[in-house]
Amino acid sequence: EYVTSSTECSCGRNHFTCAVSAFGECTCIPAQWQCDGDNDCGDHSDEDGCMLPTCSPLDFHCDNGKCIRRSWVCDGDNDCEDDSDEQDCPPRECEEDEFSCQNGYCIRSLWHCDGDNDCGDNSDEQCDMRKCSEKEFRCSDGSCIAEHWFCDGDTDCKDGSDEENCPSDVPAATCSLEEFQCAYGRCILDIYHCDGDDDCGDWSDESDCSSHQPCRSGEFMCNSGLCINAGWRCDGDFDCDDQSDERNCTTSMCTADQFRCKSGRCVRLSWRCDGEDDCSDNSDEENCENTGTPQCAPDQFLCENGRCIGQRKLCNGANDCGDGSDESPHQNCRPRTGEENCNVNNGGCAQKCQMVRGMVQCTCHTGYRLLEDGRSCQDVNECAEEGYCSQGCTNSEGGFQCWCEQGYELRPDKRSCKALGPEPVLLFANRIDIRQVLPHRSEYTLLLNNLENAIALDFHHSKELVFWSDVTLDRIMRANLNGSNVEEVVSTGLESPGGLAIDWIHDKLYWTDSGTSRIEVANLDGTHRKVLLWQNLEKPRAIALHPMEGTIYWTDWGNTPRIEYSNMDGSNRRIIADTHLFWPNGLTIDYAGHRMYWVDAKHHVIERADLDGRNRKAVISQGLPHPFAITVFEDSLYWTDWHTKSINSANKFTGKNQEIIRNKLHFPMDIHTLHPQRQPAGRNRCGANNGGCTHLCLPSSKGYTCACPTGFRKTSSHACAQSLDKFLLFARRMDIRRISFDTDDLSDDVIPLADVRSAVALDWDSKDDYVYWTDVSTDSISRAKWDGSSQEVVVDTSLESPAGLAIDWVTNKLYWTDAGTDRIEVSNTDGTMRTVLIWENLDRPRDIVVDPVGGFMYWTDWGASPKIERAGMDASNRLVIISSNLTWPNGLAIDYESQRLYWADAGMKTIEYASLDGSNRKARETPPGTDSPARIHTACEVSNGGCSHLCLLAPLPKGYSCTCPTGINLQSDGKTCSPGMTSFLIFARRTDIRMVSLDIPYFADVVVSVNVTMKNTIAIGVDPREGKVYWSDSTLRKISRAALDGSQFEDIITTGLLTTDGLAVDAIGRKIYWTDTGTNRIEVGNLDGSMRKVLVWQNLDSPRAIALYHEMGYMYWTDWGENAKLERSGMDGSGRAVLISNNLGWPNGLAVDKAGSQLLWADAHTERIEAADLNGANRHTLLSPVQHPYGLTLLDSYIYWTDWQTRSIHRADKDTGANVILVRANLPGLMDIQAVDRARPLGFNKCGVRNGGCSHLCLPHPTGFSCACPTGIQLKRDEQTCDSSPETYLLFSSRASIRRISLDTSDHTDVHIPVPELNNVISLDYDSVDGKIYYTDVFLDVIRRSDLNGSHMETVIGQGLKTTDGLAVDWVARNLYWTDTGRNTIEVARLDGSSRKVLINNSLDEPRAIAVFPKKGYLFWTDWGHIAKIERANLDGSERKILINTDLGWPNGLTLDYDTRRIYWVDAHLDRIESCDLNGKLRQVLVSQVSHPFALTQQDRWIYWTDWQTKSIQRVDKYSGRNKETVLANVEGLMDIIVVSPQRQTGTNACGVNNGGCTHLCFARASDFVCACPDEPDGRPCSTIPGVVPPAPEPTSVSERSQTPPGRVGTSTAKPLTSLEACINYPCCSLSGEGLHVSYVIGGLLSILFILLLIAALIIYRHNKSKFTDPGLGNLTYSNPSYRTSTQEVKIEAIPKPTMYNQLCYKKETGPDHSYTKEKIKIVEGICLLSSDDSEWDDLKQIRSSRGGILRDHVCMKTDTVSIQASSGSLDDTETEQLLQEEQSECSSVNTAAATPERRGSLPDTGWKHQRKPSTESEV
Repeated sequence: EYVTSSTECSCGRNHFTCAVSAFGECTCIPAQWQCDGDNDCGDHSDEDGCMLPTCSPLDFHCDNGKCIRRSWVCDGDNDCEDDSDEQDCPPRECEEDEFSCQNGYCIRSLWHCDGDNDCGDNSDEQCDMRKCSEKEFRCSDGSCIAEHWFCDGDTDCKDGSDEENCPSDVPAATCSLEEFQCAYGRCILDIYHCDGDDDCGDWSDESDCSSHQPCRSGEFMCNSGLCINAGWRCDGDFDCDDQSDERNCTTSMCTADQFRCKSGRCVRLSWRCDGEDDCSDNSDEENCENTGTPQCAPDQFLCENGRCIGQRKLCNGANDCGDGSDESPHQNCRPRTGEENCNVNNGGCAQKCQMVRGMVQCTCHTGYRLLEDGRSCQDVNECAEEGYCSQGCTNSEGGFQCWCEQGYELRPDKRSCKALGPEPVLLFANRIDIRQVLPHRSEYTLLLNNLENAIALDFHHSKELVFWSDVTLDRIMRANLNGSNVEEVVSTGLESPGGLAIDWIHDKLYWTDSGTSRIEVANLDGTHRKVLLWQNLEKPRAIALHPMEGTIYWTDWGNTPRIEYSNMDGSNRRIIADTHLFWPNGLTIDYAGHRMYWVDAKHHVIERADLDGRNRKAVISQGLPHPFAITVFEDSLYWTDWHTKSINSANKFTGKNQEIIRNKLHFPMDIHTLHPQRQPAGRNRCGANNGGCTHLCLPSSKGYTCACPTGFRKTSSHACAQSLDKFLLFARRMDIRRISFDTDDLSDDVIPLADVRSAVALDWDSKDDYVYWTDVSTDSISRAKWDGSSQEVVVDTSLESPAGLAIDWVTNKLYWTDAGTDRIEVSNTDGTMRTVLIWENLDRPRDIVVDPVGGFMYWTDWGASPKIERAGMDASNRLVIISSNLTWPNGLAIDYESQRLYWADAGMKTIEYASLDGSNRKARETPPGTDSPARIHTACEVSNGGCSHLCLLAPLPKGYSCTCPTGINLQSDGKTCSPGMTSFLIFARRTDIRMVSLDIPYFADVVVSVNVTMKNTIAIGVDPREGKVYWSDSTLRKISRAALDGSQFEDIITTGLLTTDGLAVDAIGRKIYWTDTGTNRIEVGNLDGSMRKVLVWQNLDSPRAIALYHEMGYMYWTDWGENAKLERSGMDGSGRAVLISNNLGWPNGLAVDKAGSQLLWADAHTERIEAADLNGANRHTLLSPVQHPYGLTLLDSYIYWTDWQTRSIHRADKDTGANVILVRANLPGLMDIQAVDRARPLGFNKCGVRNGGCSHLCLPHPTGFSCACPTGIQLKRDEQTCDSSPETYLLFSSRASIRRISLDTSDHTDVHIPVPELNNVISLDYDSVDGKIYYTDVFLDVIRRSDLNGSHMETVIGQGLKTTDGLAVDWVARNLYWTDTGRNTIEVARLDGSSRKVLINNSLDEPRAIAVFPKKGYLFWTDWGHIAKIERANLDGSERKILINTDLGWPNGLTLDYDTRRIYWVDAHLDRIESCDLNGKLRQVLVSQVSHPFALTQQDRWIYWTDWQTKSIQRVDKYSGRNKETVLANVEGLMDIIVVSPQRQTGTNACGVNNGGCTHLCFARASDFVCACPDEPDGRPCSTIPGVVPPAPEPTSVSERSQTPPGRVGTSTAKPLTSLEACINYPCCSLSGEGLHVSYVIGGLLSILFILLLIAALIIYRHNKSKFTDPGLGNLTYSNPSYRTSTQEVKIEAIPKPTMYNQLCYKKETGPDHSYTKEKIKIVEGICLLSSDDSEWDDLKQIRSSRGGILRDHVCMKTDTVSIQASSGSLDDTETEQLLQEEQSECSSVNTAAATPERRGSLPDTGWKHQRKPSTESEV
């Protein structure tokens, strides 16, 4: 009985209630049928959970409760129906090369652990997991994913473990200005916002767009911008991503042939009551006539009354149906005789017999079925059952045989096939990347990332390529399967390439484009592209190829959705399915199974059919919210679903075993199985020679066809035309296309051009095969060849809206109209010799055409009074030919044959024509002809018509006329042009310099074509005499010059500039003056940059504009600092005075009006232009308000100025400020401006003829002139001549420069010494004898020398150096000493680098600075290693002695005061400068608070030093330590400093004469000298005895210590040693003389006692100190910085100071441009290292008493951003912290408490000091 109830069912007593069915129906059965082993409910619910009945001892008890005969067990038949009688049978033996499954199957051992469940019970896949590689992250379930997917916000592990324990403060990505942020956070380029493409993937970039590209007719547009079929609106199904198609619906929207479900969804009427739940709420199957019988389960019997009962109740003698139909004779129930027995005649059964309740029941063997008579058996045709065999099936009597196609092998179940070859990989597009996943395991890897919007994809297995389409970029790309070598294949003419497919046999690429409604084909590299199918296509999407058959299949989800196929050459097209289709998305072909599968995203179904469309059947119709793409492999289907964002799989025959392979994906798109069996081999129909075709060879079902690229016609069966004869060229904003008239498809072909934004006007030149176009977005005119090659911009300056274009193909000229500037211009076709033809009375000119035959040009003008005009091509005889009945005359065309002019009027919506003179006007009747210009001869052909520049055609009788480029006048002969502009404005625009001619009646700006990149050109000046322009670039920090035509470019000042805001050329005195806001100086130099001198350096805040008045000898400048002012001085810097200091804000522009004797200036803050007399009196306002004036200049009676706000140049009368006009507008980035008249004579030169008698500079002042010297050099007493260099000066290094500061003059300006190839200069010294600088460069690891002026650079030591920190020249013995911190040695060589010798190589830890005292024979050095110390030895390294080793931190710099005989050193850790005498005694602190000193030197009464933290050079009085002053501030990377002075290198010693008679090295000592030999013999014989030259070279060179006997040391020149001296020198001897006096003994004992006490005190002191009790110290230990680290080596003081405490270290920089390596940065307590090797990192974790050398072996970094550049000056701590956080440098810190703080120097120099004292050791 069926009871229909909504919620629950209840049956009467004595009845059992079956489970509720899916359709809500209830079934009741008699209670005694429960647990009788028979399926009466149909869903086994009456048999679930039963105690199993007991079988007789002779029977076997099946797992499902059934009883069968014991003899049937293990007979190969499934008698239990659950296979339990065939389990645990003795297994068959497996062969040697087979693997034995637990269930008894045998499989090939190759298949063990291949990720595929071949046994069926997965026992072959119980394997160890593979190890993840270094670049992978291991998920908790053991699978591996790409390392950078860890914590990327995307769940990539199946168990989500890659997104657990992530740092929570991952900042939300903010998009840059040029980007748009999608709803889920991704950034895309802003140009993709509202372009009609779903670039984000969730349509969020297309919502809220007003400018939507509308959908086609018959379509509905979702709010998101997606277009769907209009019939889907309000059909109850959410088809839009944002569900907007189901909003605001009235109830019924279904059409006449549709049925409305309860949910509101519409389905086809024919589906009502078809037994299938199409509504998904079953409402289409309710209240149906009971036409069909209810379906019974397979093991049930259907009674005639429609009831279902268990199969075993048939013929059991009981009326179970209720109508007797289960016992009727129809069912062949034999009458019961009661004598039947299986033992007699087998019970009459043909095969198997068994007794049930005393009755015989016959059954059959597997492979047979019981016939109607209940006894006989008939063979079952297993092959008729779908999916019984995977691929091939052959039926046999009582059995069957499955077989597999080539490339597959039968699995042990003898039914399914396994593909041979590697593991299958699922390749899928994920919009932003392409990934691979192994379906059988959790392997998951990235193939390509950082993609914009990858949709469709396919692969070419044998060539190892992957192809994909990107619908954001509208391109098809390809790459190698390993992710390398990404390149574009098709980049033009695509709109929405939604499907692509590879023909792997013929190597072709096919794709569908639903935007252009085409299917196209090309070679794999994109060449020979052809539109294959274009008719009757609406929205083609998926495409699949069958190259073995030569066919293509595709889906089309337009208004009439369908699946079609055709041959691969486009022939024989057929529809295979067009019913029950809505949104056919994915399509795949099962080559082995000869079937196709597709998904329907609207019908939510996966269907399949034969390849001809027959036998169509739904495979899966549940659980498919929005399937997109599908692929098939072996017996499984794999598909992607947009809604669940997952990849799923199921059995391809039954649709069962549904699994989720991967979910939580970004946006799964197309999917393919990457496996060789998905691209099986086949016959190449084109053969080896491309079928003999010249272009494309396309296969078809029988053979092949030769085809031509789009638009090209076939000239024979195999060949194509080489070019197009007739075609139409048209522009479409973003691209330019042409349609060939040679073929009938009229497909448009995109010309492959780059960066077309808004193409408007077009023309083409048949002679050179160029196409020309204008672009009104980039305001440019460009040209290119037809194939897109040779693309170049022809004109791109001073264009505002170039809307019309015409080529004069006879004289090769380009004519164009500009509706923005209202001009018509002409130039050569390459853009040269441009000039303005017509500039008056034009109001929005649009199209232009030329008629070179008649010599006329015609143009339309759609301004206030629309008209069509005509003029000669040289602008003569201008005439309006049509002016009535026009609204928007747009296009123009000439028909040369019929002599007619055609035009289109967009307002009147007409096309009209008239004769060429405007008469006979008519509306169009005959179609116009085409441009077919004939070759004609003109006057311009012969030697350019005699014109020097442009020859333009004109109507007869004239024939032609000459003209000149813009701004230049024609001379009186009418043929030649002036050499250049005479009077003009010239102005800077950051990235270019332009001129506006004042010689002509209109203003047009022309770019000065300097062939150099400008970054930020600010100030500008002109030398009218030579016709050169000078400019400053504040980004490049240079001043450069070039001729006005752009030639002769050169940089004149390249050093010592920061922000040069003002510049003035003194054309009379031939000088250039400039102001610099960064250095706050005003300087002067010759026009070539030589003899540069600082004129003003005090009390300048922000000097900007500068103006000169040579005749009066004055210079004027503005200063817009705190107290803005306008100042004046003589042109030599004398007589400085403030003229105006009140009511000024930002005085930007400044000009001197010599004629009116007044000063003019522009102030951008007060918004005025003001004037005053030359002495500042009589101040008055000329103009107010002006918005933001910057540059100001004047010429004749006008002033001109640039304005930042209006982006324009303005002009006004200079006396009254009236008549303001706009000169040029729309010029962003305007800077300085100058007005020049080259015809005006220059004034009188005050310096006259012989430079005023001056040797160097002659500078005017009000009363005459004065001689001057370059910066730092003093004028001699004659007040005319100068030395070539200063007498005494500081020489210092700053990484990439060596500079000097003169001590002769008071300005202390640094001057660069032009030594070439400086990278990272550390240490310096000089030799006064030869006048050479010596320096070390630790980037190149060399020691070099050059002259003091920077010339003659040469390498002295070029190899075997690691880190040369210190350098000292022995100017007497001509030796060079250096320390090498990397190798821990002190070495010596001759000054030319020869005779190199290691002097000291033991007990050195970190030797740094070194100094020599030749007169005394001493060598001094500092060592800041483990135990910091200062040592002394003789110049030969003997008698080494520690002078200072207590209370020392990082002794960095060292210098000797030869006069007072004291040593000075800086301590960068204790922050002080100290001194002592030459024996280490009389130690005293000179200065105690210096921040981070590095090097020091001494001159006169001053000590000078460089400081890394304040980035300055400072000095103090060497006696008192007072009068501290800064010599030079704000210099990056300060290193060594020395004084060059005649007083510095004096004194002599025994080596000074004739090298002491030594052959190689001569070393002076305290009282004698020694000779020594180099470590490596140099081929010259070497002697250690002075004056002796040995006969032959010795085999080895032996150290002089073992060679020289004590008594015989250089007796020739050294005085004899006294006995006392000898004993001091040689402690081995004892003093001769009387017996030792008692007082000596007592004194000795006392001394020993005293020494012991001292030692004890020292130990206690050191012990306490190690506990950080010394309050004057900070609280952490350090090791000294290596200067490879940077000038930033600083720390937080316990004493508050404005410090910056991130200590960065820089290693050898990678070259002069300092592009530092960026790898992962790791910070250990502030040691910043860049380590590529983790072992180094581990070493660091256990910092032993490290020798700050750790720092040096790591490349350290400098950040690109503001973060912590050296320019960060002195930030306070919070700012620094923010910077460090911004840097997000993946720094991890380790706890350094393990490094015991027992003494200073045990930890590397971290540059951090704790702000408070740590109270416990662990805190430290």
